[in-house]
This record gives sequence, C-alpha cells and structure tokens, in this order.
Amino acid sequence: MSKGFTADDVGAQTGRRFLVTGANAGLGFETARVLAARGGHVVLACRDAGKAEAAMHRIRADVPAAELSFQPLDLADLDQVKEAAKAVLAGPRIDVLINNAGVMIPPKTLTEQGYELQFGVNHLGTFAFTGLIHRHVDDRIVITSSIAHKDGSIDFSDLSASRSYHKWPRYQASKLANLLHMFELDRRLGAAGRSTQAIGCHPGVALTELTRHLPFPLRTMTPLAAPFFNSAAQGAWPTLQAATGAHVQGGDYLGPQGLGEISGRSGPARATRIARDPKLARELWARSIDLTGVDPGL
Repeated sequence: MSKGFTADDVGAQTGRRFLVTGANAGLGFETARVLAARGGHVVLACRDAGKAEAAMHRIRADVPAAELSFQPLDLADLDQVKEAAKAVLAGPRIDVLINNAGVMIPPKTLTEQGYELQFGVNHLGTFAFTGLIHRHVDDRIVITSSIAHKDGSIDFSDLSASRSYHKWPRYQASKLANLLHMFELDRRLGAAGRSTQAIGCHPGVALTELTRHLPFPLRTMTPLAAPFFNSAAQGAWPTLQAATGAHVQGGDYLGPQGLGEISGRSGPARATRIARDPKLARELWARSIDLTGVDPGL
C-alpha cells in the first residue's frame, strides 16, 4: 500500500515542458524547482519580471543546467491574460499547465476589470488563461484549490464586492470555483475526445508568502505552529503528483493525507458535494465566459 507521494516520487521529466503560474515564490517556486531538477523545461509565468529572474537564479544555483524561461502573466488583468496567452500560443507546445498562482485574504481590492481580487485572480484569471491555451496543452491541466473550498459558496450577484467584503468567505468562494472549474473542464475535455486531462490539488496548510495577510497575532504564532503544517516544499507535493503522478487520472483531486488534510504526503483528497455539482459547474462556466469574454470552445 502506498504511503503517499512526495517530491522523491517525481520521475525524469526530460523533454517535457511545464508552465507554472505564480512560480516565483511559495508552492509555485518549489514545484518549478523540482520539475527543473528532473529535467523538465519550466516556464515561470509571473507578474513581476524581477522576481521571476530572482527565482530562476535560485533554481539554477541548485540545478545549474535547469531549462527555464519567463512569461509575463498578471491574472488580475484580463487584457494582459489575453496577451500572455497569445505569446504562449506562439511558442512550443506545453505538456502540463499548472495553475498555481493565487491570492489569499487581502484587503478589499478589485481587478482591472472591477471584480473582487480573490475571485478575479484565483478563478476568472485562471479560467481565461486556461480557456485560451488549453488546445496548446498536450497532457494535463492542474488547478489548485484549497481545503477552504469546503465552506465556500458563490454570490453571483456581487462579484465586485460592492455590497459587502469579508475576506475569508471570498477566498472560500474562489477556491470552490477552482474545483467546480476543474471538474467541469475535465468533463468537457473528455466529451470533446481530448486526451488532455484536468486534475485538482490542494496544499493543505502550507507556510508560504500567502500568509502575509493573516492578522498580526496569527502571523506571530505561525513559527510555533510550523511543525503541524506543511512547508512550502511539502505543500507542493500534491501539485507535483497532479502534474507527474503515474496513476493520476482526469478529475482526480489530490492533497495531504494527514489529519484534516492539513499536512503530510499527497494522495486522494475529498471534495464537497457542492464542488462536484455539475449543474452549479455549468452555471459557473457560462458566467465565467460572460465575465471574461473567453469561451474555451468546449
């Protein structure tokens, strides 16, 4: 019986091309580092060129022969998402798209198009980017959710947070949207006869730079709680399994195997009934097309 998946289980990736969003820090960086160490070509799709260059320098310090490249991508601006997609489509085909980038519990902020930042970046930006380039992806599309999805609900009537803004429920909604998107995408890829598969994952509770918006008392307690949580490197294990695991199939959802899916090695994770609701997923898909102007054609 398997004890779960770790970075040590990632096989050789020579000749394979991965695009990782938000790859300059946290889970994305750790994912990119491992894939590069296994011989994969990793495209770091990030907002900030300087941070991406610094991340590539760090990876090359450990993996001198790493094959790395940078793609500008700002998921908070759908116009820029479309420009990034054009650049990707003009380049070599991708084996695995890893949608990792996201924001967590920031102060109320809107995207360039006026949507609440967490829903706008975590879901709408991801939906648009994936929808524009999915035909350029040969093997897998990975979408990162969270255990926070389990208490999520989506208020389609207030996506700009004009009536109210409570950061945790908005984060939960965005992570629920990620899973609804993943399941619906995999269904549609299959119905279209595509061999490309969609796979979901979550990192448990991982100590990354996303914790910077936690209230100050919680931030000060984080080092004390560290032994009970995943490091960024451990939090990347489900992403790595989703991207490279030999027995992973479309529609799988992966996460830590410890108590409450908070930490530990990667394996099957539990998605809520709502996250698996095909009717809600179809509604979200249709609304996402309207909101982004991107129809994936599936």
